[in-house]
Amino acid sequence: MTFKERMLSGQILVGTFLKTPAHEIIEVLAKSRLDFLCLDAEHAPFDRGRMDMCLAMARALDIPTLVRVPVGESVELLKALDSGATGVVVPHVDSVEKARRIARAGRFGHGGRGYAGSTRWAGFATRPMADVLKQSEEETIVIAQIEEPEGVDAANEIAAVPGIDGLFVGPADLAVCFGTTDLSGPEVVDAMRRTGEAAKAHGKALMTFAGSSAAGPGLRELGVTMFFVASEHAFILHGANAEADAFHDLD
Repeated sequence: MTFKERMLSGQILVGTFLKTPAHEIIEVLAKSRLDFLCLDAEHAPFDRGRMDMCLAMARALDIPTLVRVPVGESVELLKALDSGATGVVVPHVDSVEKARRIARAGRFGHGGRGYAGSTRWAGFATRPMADVLKQSEEETIVIAQIEEPEGVDAANEIAAVPGIDGLFVGPADLAVCFGTTDLSGPEVVDAMRRTGEAAKAHGKALMTFAGSSAAGPGLRELGVTMFFVASEHAFILHGANAEADAFHDLD
């Protein structure tokens, strides 16, 4: 079963955001029980070269790895997918027009993703075009990030777009839009619920950020099946603080 099939089947999937553009972190996390990783090229310093390096390691170790692109422009999706990303998470999709545009940009075809046989995705000119196109159709994932009220209002139309495989609801940006710092406030929770209903109605996956496993039960009730848990920064700090506190408590 491909990662895309697992995602669309409603299987619980757990991953994390990667903020450090270093292939060694990929190598370490590939040994964990995480189901996937997501390079955060929107909020972390991933240039083309370091993204490419991380994706090379991810594909070599066979851990599904998404890229959250900085903007929903076709050139950004192309960079990530040609380098071997399993799929893309596109921020600020607040209209059905944007959803259609990114769905097209993530797929081969007229007006869509440009074809090159010499990319990592295509096996560096070692595979026939038909095989490459088939793999993209079966495996490539395009996720629309819903993080403004306008996106929530349009969630049903966005989820209905062919080629959109999932909706990532962004609680932090929604909270900011609603003028609050409470990610569990009623307006945010209602927006997440509405987005989840739209995803379910059209057979698309619902996913979101979770600070820790403590948020899991509440998010599961909203229909979330794919959890982007914290980041390696948070894991490092959590582990370091736990050990430091344990030793400090010896006094």
